[in-house]
Amino acid sequence: MVLERVQSVRGELVLRRVGEHYEVISNGTFLMDTRNGQSERLLVNAALGRSDSPALVLIGGLGVGYSLVAALRDDRVSRVEVVEIEPAIRDWHCTHLAGFTRQAFHDERSEIIIDDLLGHLRESDRRYDVICLDIDNGPDWTVTPDNAALYGEDGTALVASRLAAGGVLSVWSAARSPSYEAVLRRRFERVEVLEIEVPRGEPDVVVVARCPRGVRR
Repeated sequence: MVLERVQSVRGELVLRRVGEHYEVISNGTFLMDTRNGQSERLLVNAALGRSDSPALVLIGGLGVGYSLVAALRDDRVSRVEVVEIEPAIRDWHCTHLAGFTRQAFHDERSEIIIDDLLGHLRESDRRYDVICLDIDNGPDWTVTPDNAALYGEDGTALVASRLAAGGVLSVWSAARSPSYEAVLRRRFERVEVLEIEVPRGEPDVVVVARCPRGVRR
């Protein structure tokens, strides 16, 4: 059942309910749902687990909120900024999706920023201990064409420049992307690929990359 259908400059965004679960569809392409959340939680937990001091965390993409909730469960985290380009997705967390994120939205450590992630990174000089990216369906399957730049050489350089020394980047993808992994290896000290089995098709993937300690990118 379609609960809401909105139009933005990037096209149509639909929230629908299937039984007890919710799905978000962008321009006819499935983006996310509330059925499991394993890979979204791994996106955050893998990065936090590899960080010596993950006080300041940036999450690119709010989604259904599993990543935000996971970040706030770590007592070492003092602030989580979530950059989400679609105001409708933020608003749905105050209505249909509130059961998943109500407490996280009211946590004084969290802030939801409505902005394009690349634009936000260009305008900010803040350095994060952890950056977690869950944008579209990954490097090779961007629903919004402009997001492809995030995974290229220049976009990756910009992301790396916003990490503190020893900072950790994690990236969610619906499938492995050897070309993007190669881009990361040119910028980061260590790159790991973690696979999450799904009921059908290729495994979901979380790629984790770490900046060298003592070196600002």
